[in-house]
Amino acid sequence: MNSSALTALERAAGHQRRFEVSFAKYFAGLADSLGGPPLSRFGPRCLELLEQLSLRGGKRIRVVLLHEAARLVTEDEPPGLTEAALSLELLHTHALILDDIIDDSPVRRGGPSTYYAFREDLPERPQTALGMAMMAGDLAGFLALRVLLQADIPADRRQAMLDVQIGVTTDTVMGQVLDLERDLTPVPGDELLDDVCEYKTTRYSLLAPLRLGLLAAGADLTRHEPSLRRYATLAGISGQMRDDYLDLFGDPETTGKPRGADLRAGRHTYVTRALLAATSGSDHATVRAALRAPDCTAQTIDRVRGIALDHAVHSHLQQTIEKYAEAASEEASSWRAHWRAEAVTVFEQLPWWNARRSS
Repeated sequence: MNSSALTALERAAGHQRRFEVSFAKYFAGLADSLGGPPLSRFGPRCLELLEQLSLRGGKRIRVVLLHEAARLVTEDEPPGLTEAALSLELLHTHALILDDIIDDSPVRRGGPSTYYAFREDLPERPQTALGMAMMAGDLAGFLALRVLLQADIPADRRQAMLDVQIGVTTDTVMGQVLDLERDLTPVPGDELLDDVCEYKTTRYSLLAPLRLGLLAAGADLTRHEPSLRRYATLAGISGQMRDDYLDLFGDPETTGKPRGADLRAGRHTYVTRALLAATSGSDHATVRAALRAPDCTAQTIDRVRGIALDHAVHSHLQQTIEKYAEAASEEASSWRAHWRAEAVTVFEQLPWWNARRSS
């Protein structure tokens, strides 16, 4: 690893460490700042579960991207960056809670999902538990906007950053709708999978941190918007493909997830799309049957994985992942003409890291 890459990794670790302190401080003062109903028992419980989920790990890649986006313009940390980071991670908490409700997931980040925590609190009231989890998710989404609204920055800059997050909040919900719709489609095409990735993940995980960091640093996004969108879309597809790849081909000890979760959930991912396109006869029927069986066994998952390996689905998909990563890296390279090279290097390297990660 070269010295610039090491420096970038050290900076990333610093961004993450400082953010963890800020996030813990935010939650420590949140209850007092909200002034919720004094007689509510579950209001404080919602805040407690939001805090637990939010502080319980996560790569904080959005936080790193946000800070490095600001560094494209300036080496100094501009005001509003801390609030933008809090907003991004609160919106992520909102998305995780919704995902776990939709997927009926009991575990998130090594602990109970918010939905299942409420189910444990209210074992005789499953519908109320569902409603409580939904309210907690909504609260996280609204807090993501509130924290930006309270940022002590010039009004025009604050409004521009709020506009980004309001748009992203809407996009994320619509992406979740499209995600559910995708799984009703017999064999979705690549265009639909790309759209799900764009709306559900790319816009809030990549494009929003880029925009918010640049806006906090005082940049005018007008002439850079097309390039930012291209970069985020290319890197987003590459990263989502790698997520799908790891679900079937990754090491569960490394990923921290059981193999084949997407198959069990009946999700039409880039992997299942490639599997269905590459197979015929009994192999095709096995894959189809696994997608329709949420209780399929580990042996069935291993059988599907073996079929994928036999048809070289893993190698073809990895080639496509790296093709998108290369295109994203090349797009970032064009930024050297107008932004600081040190920070541009991070965005050149990020797609390659994402394309080859093991978790």
